[in-house]
Amino acid sequence: MGTSEERVVAVIMVGGPTKGTRFRPLSLNVPKPLFPLAGQPMVHHPISACKRIPNLAQIYLIGFYEERDFALYVSSISNELKVPVRYLREDKPHGSAGGLYNFRDLIMEDGPSHIVLLNCDVCCSFPLPEMLEAHRRYGGMGTILVIKGWVQVSAESASQFGELVADPITNELLHYTEKPETFVSDRINCGAYIFTPDIFTAIQDVSTQRKDRANLRRVSSFEALQSATRSLPSDFVRLDQDILSPLAGKKQLYTYETMDFWEQIKTPGMSLKCSGLYLAQFRFTSPHLLASGDGTKSATVIGDVYVHPSAKVHPTAKIGPNVSISANARIGAGVRLISCIILDDVEIQENAVVIHAIVGWKSSIRRWSRVQAEGDYNAKLGVTILGEAVTVEDEVVVTNCIVLPNKTLNVSVQEEIIL
Repeated sequence: MGTSEERVVAVIMVGGPTKGTRFRPLSLNVPKPLFPLAGQPMVHHPISACKRIPNLAQIYLIGFYEERDFALYVSSISNELKVPVRYLREDKPHGSAGGLYNFRDLIMEDGPSHIVLLNCDVCCSFPLPEMLEAHRRYGGMGTILVIKGWVQVSAESASQFGELVADPITNELLHYTEKPETFVSDRINCGAYIFTPDIFTAIQDVSTQRKDRANLRRVSSFEALQSATRSLPSDFVRLDQDILSPLAGKKQLYTYETMDFWEQIKTPGMSLKCSGLYLAQFRFTSPHLLASGDGTKSATVIGDVYVHPSAKVHPTAKIGPNVSISANARIGAGVRLISCIILDDVEIQENAVVIHAIVGWKSSIRRWSRVQAEGDYNAKLGVTILGEAVTVEDEVVVTNCIVLPNKTLNVSVQEEIIL
């Protein structure tokens, strides 16, 4: 165990509005990190995982969103967890490592011995205390959370992930490639790291080398023309290509393998899958958040279901598995909900059915309607998405569709994006 003097600071990279375009139409209403998974904002899951770290001094969220977008959430989560949480807005893109370096003075203010760095858009159990223990044993500058074989990595899908090779005995990182063109390994970077403050020196070294190269190029105008399109600003430093790849095999970086679940939350469809993964995790971490009912005094609940305390669910409704119902939603008599996220202020009237869908804020699904999809989380139309304030009229069937906000559907539709 670490000594009581060893303090830890956590940093969660939350991205920005230009980054979350694949998450539309859901990100039109709310910053992607605040979209609810299993009834809690996406960023809440890594934040609550950080709370389990011994001697945690501070949590920083770094991104491009306006500060007002996060002000309310940061205030409430700080009070709830009794840990200071602060949002820091980047003035311009600095890269995944440059963003960290940009706020180094604030991050080092508490004199931490370790810095936990997480990406907001990954879904996993975040075994941070165990990872920190391993990191201390390794004695290196950094430890990367990795997973083997959870995602079936083939030669075709290899380019989607950061892949790595580690020593099977010492767990030292020997080789790292971000989104390779060919298959490298079935071990994947999970987007969670623990570093010592030496990481700032490593980032500074990359910046200095860039500046030196830029100065050398000025000597040769021909070379300057050749490389102008390729060169990056000296303060733009990528964690994967500029830090992890060059330092692999130098006894500075190590890996910690998780045996639990892991997914990237890039699309609305994948957010539904991840909501289910977090609901399943609640069985072990927060069983009090899961609903129960047998159809006598309250609705019949099957599997893992979250219902916000302010939502009203008719006792004859049947809900689950993998259902999350948000604030002030109203679920009518005889309604059947399977594998869906129902957002704030939604009304679902008598005998309607929702399967493999996300129903947007203030939407209304009328009597005997069906909103459904096949449930292929990776397909563009594999999950039906209704944007804000969409109305589905009586007896209308919506299958495998994405519907943008403020639309009224009075005829059945299938396999369509409704603008």
